[in-house]
Amino acid sequence: MLHPPFPSAKRPQFALPVGIGGAKLHGIRPMKSDIHPDYHEITVIMTDGTTYKTRSCMGKEGDTLRLDIDPKSHPAWTGVQRIVDTGGQIAKFNKKFAGIGTRKG
Repeated sequence: MLHPPFPSAKRPQFALPVGIGGAKLHGIRPMKSDIHPDYHEITVIMTDGTTYKTRSCMGKEGDTLRLDIDPKSHPAWTGVQRIVDTGGQIAKFNKKFAGIGTRKG
């Protein structure tokens, strides 16, 4: 007696074909409406002042995203180490731990 190749499922659990109508062929419902964020165009300003437009869910249509760190300034891409002292954190650290390592005689 021959057994069906997939006895426990109505259809095989393989990747679905990509393209127009692929979901319809396999009886899969389209995406739900009114639950996805608004996907719109924004302007991104890099650290050197250059700009480009991209699509994002951030903010609203036409908003601007100004980057503090990007591939043009981050040490992982540039190989140049730079100390950025935001709010005097380095000065606070140095003041707090200034006496460590010195012997009191």
